[in-house]
Amino acid sequence: MQLEKAELGRYGEDLAAAHLEATGCRILARNWRCRHGEIDLVALDQECLVVCEVKTRQSLRAGDPIEAVTALKAGRLRRLAGAWLSSQERFYRDVRIDVVGIVRPLSGTARLVHLKAVA
Repeated sequence: MQLEKAELGRYGEDLAAAHLEATGCRILARNWRCRHGEIDLVALDQECLVVCEVKTRQSLRAGDPIEAVTALKAGRLRRLAGAWLSSQERFYRDVRIDVVGIVRPLSGTARLVHLKAVA
């Protein structure tokens, strides 16, 4: 079944959040927004703050979802990480930016790829 864009994005973020939690991360925020943009997921991996971009597609016709995170997008994610950090009272010594790419075909199971420390 084909999903609308918003439904597909929500599906991907739910799957990515569940994946991060299964690997021991604790989700701190979802869809955090500021004037610079939005962070899909903010998580804590032990003592490391993780800013996670989630890209979900229903096919590979437009390329792998991971490929959608360009150098420009990575720069924006770094600025967003800084904005999130400045809005917090807690200090995080380590910060990393991850990307989770998900392909959810019309039938069958979804494929999830998690790349750590991409930017």
